[in-house]
Amino acid sequence: MSSFEYIEIKGYRRLFDVRVDMRNRPLTVMIGANGVGKTSLLEIFSLLAASANAQLGNKISDLGGLPDIITRDRTNSIAISLSMNVPSHAPLDYYLEVALKGLTYEIVQETLSENNFLGLEPSKHIDSLGLDVKYFNFEDQKLLRPNWDHNPLETSLAQVPKMYQEPEYIRKQLASCTFYGALNVAPKSPVRLPQSMRPATLPGANGEDLVACLYYLRETDPERFELIEDTLAAAFPDFERLSFPPVAAGTITMTWKDKNFSKPIYMHQLSEGTLRFLWLVTLLQSPDLTAVTLIDEPEVSLHPELLRLLVDVMREASQRTQLIVATHSDRLIRFLQPKEVLVCDAEDGLTTMTWGDSFNLEHWLEEYSLDQIWAMNLIGGRP
Repeated sequence: MSSFEYIEIKGYRRLFDVRVDMRNRPLTVMIGANGVGKTSLLEIFSLLAASANAQLGNKISDLGGLPDIITRDRTNSIAISLSMNVPSHAPLDYYLEVALKGLTYEIVQETLSENNFLGLEPSKHIDSLGLDVKYFNFEDQKLLRPNWDHNPLETSLAQVPKMYQEPEYIRKQLASCTFYGALNVAPKSPVRLPQSMRPATLPGANGEDLVACLYYLRETDPERFELIEDTLAAAFPDFERLSFPPVAAGTITMTWKDKNFSKPIYMHQLSEGTLRFLWLVTLLQSPDLTAVTLIDEPEVSLHPELLRLLVDVMREASQRTQLIVATHSDRLIRFLQPKEVLVCDAEDGLTTMTWGDSFNLEHWLEEYSLDQIWAMNLIGGRP
């Protein structure tokens, strides 16, 4: 599985100068007070995903425009560096810098380089400086300007021809980053309504494909579906099974059978916490998780006793996706290892990020759990 070795951000909101080493850390759970940059790190990956999909301009607009997202009074640009580990291949290093230009923005610099195992000078696949854009041409074995129309407001990575294997590989990995916030469980929300019966391997950010995904898993991957039901049974002792009665042609709903009642419970009757836990477990058990999965506050509406199970499912999922989570839940932290926790603080208004295992906690962990250590303010991340 590909994974990011590090990411470095300069000039994004409070992330004025932050580097996070992610090597051998498939699960990252960020903790910290409100406003210290946890969501900003998730936004950076969403921004990279949009840029890889040729949607950089739209994403910057959605975030409020470049003047609103650069570090106030400190800079006029955002720079992102990252390194991706690629199986059976040298690591790929990507750099993107976007700066203010009047009322809009410009891509100041963008590079994609491949490290050489022999310690030689890194070879470049993309080398763009302002409007001087060059791609490595394999036929000519040198950097050449594109012979196609190039949009200067979108990244060179997004416009690379599919036949250029290394750039296309990292582009697809970045483009597939998916963000999941708190699930909308209002009475008329998509997750509570009947859904089209179609192949779906992910439940959707709004739960719009939850029923279709569960039904599809039951039909195509019964072992994985059974794992989901087993997890639900461990979380809710009265749970019996899920069923999928048809509603109309090509439309199904889902029912939840409780041992205490003769009639099943329909989606619109399930509690908020039950529905959110079902959605999270389905998402994390999906066989088609993207390269990076971002989850903001998964603990919303969940009973504290469910969090142990959630951490187990998250840890298993992190073997199939690089999982990055932001939380305010001390109870969730109780079930994590220090190496999985990224402590976020603010110094002089700017974010710092420190891995939990960089603190000397062995002695403390003999008597206290990790959430108690956090509450004692021994690792920071407190208001």
